Amino acid sequence: REYFEQLYERRDDPWRLTTRWYERRKRAITMASLPRARFARGLEIGSSVGLLTAELAKSCDELVAVDISAHAVELARARTRDLPNVRVLNLDATSDLPSGKFDLVILSEVGYFWSAVVLTQAILNIKEQLTDDAVVLACHWRHEVADYLLAGDEVHRIIREASGLPLVATHLEEDFRIDVLGTDGRSVARREGLVE
Repeated sequence: REYFEQLYERRDDPWRLTTRWYERRKRAITMASLPRARFARGLEIGSSVGLLTAELAKSCDELVAVDISAHAVELARARTRDLPNVRVLNLDATSDLPSGKFDLVILSEVGYFWSAVVLTQAILNIKEQLTDDAVVLACHWRHEVADYLLAGDEVHRIIREASGLPLVATHLEEDFRIDVLGTDGRSVARREGLVE
């Protein structure tokens, strides 16, 4: 918690999510990777300043966004204040998930701040709160960073193994990776009856 509060004290947008084309493009690819147009109840873990939160809100009847940084939560709340379907909470998702079931869970750029043991337990906890038709989308930077406990590809390996969920889609670039897992496991075309 202290690490993130210090980052946000130095700069409101420490990763320049609002100004970098890389970040805008990644958000667009993240949204395009969702295998459904609508979700009943979404959970975004690591909402930061709320840019992806505002995008996800368009696809969710209800969206709960959480971040460990109180400063980031204030910024995300300000950004989403006109979105009645969004709640932004100051929580540590490794030990305190919001209650209830979710049919969408987003883990974007958070998994490598946790140890392998903590990440594994977090995924097991998340899995208990998934509906029968849920999607888990993970997106992480693939380059090595000294401050991170895990590399992005290792995060995705752990998420896939710990969840045991079928892989629905992958987007892989030199810089980042997106994996979409689903309790249903069918592709978009299969879900829509285009193939049997």
